[in-house]
Amino acid sequence: MRRMLRILLTLTGLAAGIGIALLINQGLEHFNILFAPDYQEIILIIICGFAFGLLFFLLSSGIIKHTLAFLSWVENKFIEIPMPDIVSGSVGLIVGLIIAFLISDPISRMKIPWISLILTIAIYVFSVYLGVSIATKRRDELSGFFPFRKFAKDKPGKERTSVPKVLDTSVIIDGRIFDICKTGFVEGPLIIPSFVLEELRHIADSSDALKRNRGRRGLDILNRIQKELEIEVRIHEEDFADTAEVDTKLLKLGQLLNAKVLTNDYNLNKVAEFQGVTVLNINELANAVKPVVLPGEEMVVQVIKDGKEMGQGIAYLDDGTMIVVDGGKKHVGETIGVMVTSVLQTAAGRMIFAKPKSADQIVS
Repeated sequence: MRRMLRILLTLTGLAAGIGIALLINQGLEHFNILFAPDYQEIILIIICGFAFGLLFFLLSSGIIKHTLAFLSWVENKFIEIPMPDIVSGSVGLIVGLIIAFLISDPISRMKIPWISLILTIAIYVFSVYLGVSIATKRRDELSGFFPFRKFAKDKPGKERTSVPKVLDTSVIIDGRIFDICKTGFVEGPLIIPSFVLEELRHIADSSDALKRNRGRRGLDILNRIQKELEIEVRIHEEDFADTAEVDTKLLKLGQLLNAKVLTNDYNLNKVAEFQGVTVLNINELANAVKPVVLPGEEMVVQVIKDGKEMGQGIAYLDDGTMIVVDGGKKHVGETIGVMVTSVLQTAAGRMIFAKPKSADQIVS
């Protein structure tokens, strides 16, 4: 395909060169600027045809590359647009073209060619813009005229709607959002702001190895969500150029789209509460789904290391919850039975305090 395109571009350059040679010869028909005036036209055709053909051949690789990249960009943009917007926009485009034709037809017959041409172009551009804009903004009303209108319904007569979720940079890099979406507890559409993608790219290009790995992990998580999960993902292009802070942009976007912001940033959570934007915090969800432990319960744990206070030992549950074992220092490296004495809930998570059971109940 690329070879055929290069051949076509070379032939196009050859044809353009011949056309330019004929124009030059026509302008210089009363002047003999070459040593062989009888063959002036042929010589000009050969020189210009060869020169433009060679030029187009040399440029064809770059032209094809950029053209295919542009077409791929257009295709990706159309993929991001919901199908109802494409259908309604196409209807608006057709209606706009019909109205523009009806209005411009009498104008195009005017005897003043330049004015009629400019007016005709302006009418077409204005009508098409209005048609597409109005049709997309009123798509819900327009969809009632089509027999293929379809709603996702939970129950007869009840329309199902999903609130958009805006992802911030921290929750993408964290990676747990992929597993949560995979379980089906979070419904789409997921909104990825363009400024969040830009921040991820900057982090992925950082000179610091740790930051670079975090940024690349975030981009990998987004690719996995798009490819492996059946959940709608949209890229939102609005950037809020008047605002520099990414967190502020996220909250503005949440207000604009009437969406919820998915994050694990504690400070963003507090600011969002003040501004009235609903936030879904991954850390709060993780704490909420941890098993409830009550004082007096017994469990078997492995003491990993010494605690901060004298005689304390530290153990962990499978979900990462830290257990402070009073008098557990002497059992470091052992698996023992403990009894829960108290549970402390902090902003960082849940902390369990326990004490060893009697010596004859030690497992190993």
